[in-house]
Amino acid sequence: MLTYLQQFSDQLSILNVIQYITFRTGAATMTAMLFVFLFGPGIIRVLKIRQGHGQPIRADGPEEHFKKAGTPTMGGLIVLLAVLISSLLWARPNNVYVWCVLGIATSYGAIGFYDDYLKVTNASDKGFSGRARLVLEALCGIIAVFFIARATGPELGTSLSLPFFKDLLVELDVLYYLFGAFVIVGAANSVNLTDGLDGLAIVPVMIAAASFGLIAYVSGNVNFANYLQINIVRGTGELSVVCGALIGAGLGFLWYNAPPAAIFMGDTGSLSLGGMLGTVAVATKHEIVLAIIGGIFVVEALSVIIQVTSFKLTGKRVFRMAPIHHHFEKLGWTEPQVVIRFWIIAVVLALIGLSTLKLR
Repeated sequence: MLTYLQQFSDQLSILNVIQYITFRTGAATMTAMLFVFLFGPGIIRVLKIRQGHGQPIRADGPEEHFKKAGTPTMGGLIVLLAVLISSLLWARPNNVYVWCVLGIATSYGAIGFYDDYLKVTNASDKGFSGRARLVLEALCGIIAVFFIARATGPELGTSLSLPFFKDLLVELDVLYYLFGAFVIVGAANSVNLTDGLDGLAIVPVMIAAASFGLIAYVSGNVNFANYLQINIVRGTGELSVVCGALIGAGLGFLWYNAPPAAIFMGDTGSLSLGGMLGTVAVATKHEIVLAIIGGIFVVEALSVIIQVTSFKLTGKRVFRMAPIHHHFEKLGWTEPQVVIRFWIIAVVLALIGLSTLKLR
């Protein structure tokens, strides 16, 4: 929205700065963070009053978690609102990729909100039907991938780019819509599974957002893309602004989500933020790199899949508890130890993922 002010740069030269993506990314970061600090406390108070007993705690979870009873959930609303408002203010409104990412954020946020609402009102950790939720997420994902592919063009639109290979593209044709939707849905639910400890999910999300903000910037810039020998996807540079907004909102949310958390993110936040990361990865043609940068989320999801599969086939559990962060708690790690060590791993994985930009 504020990009329209650039047309008045002849009268006020300082407005020329709005044309730079780097400036607008920084501005989006600060705007989103300021929004959370200004309106976060009020939203938290309202949610706490409305929810009463707060988010239900898993009966089979670590005993330390029962101390968190009464903590409100749906804190993802704060993050989501901050990202949407900041992105609409600072990103170019005529960019298809921006609307696809924000569309996924909104739709997945709505799905997560309904899931959180059912859990709170029914005083149960069981919410929306898992199968129905996945169908809705997949449908939204396919729609987003369709518009992304159209905007990208026939040369790259339905192709899969492989890291470490500068010229290798795998044409998936119509199967790409299913693959792209799988990436988006998988990212959303992987972040959702990771969100089990205070501050555990939001920091890796910010680290991934910072990494993909950089990837989006260089992918949309002809000079940088040619230098790094990566695919040029014109227009994706605007996604840096959205990623900046996500970082700012995440920093503000962490202020209230740091142990002991004043509010939980809930499915409202984890599904929407994970979906955003997946959509940015699809738009920038770095879907596989997301699995590296978001390796923490992948491992969390795999631990659940392995646990469920093993128990159904053999009646035995591989982990003491899944997702895997609970396994380490059962081994005797304190919650801060699990959270901070996972943060460190997330930084290392992000560096490895970013190295794929040059190792081609």
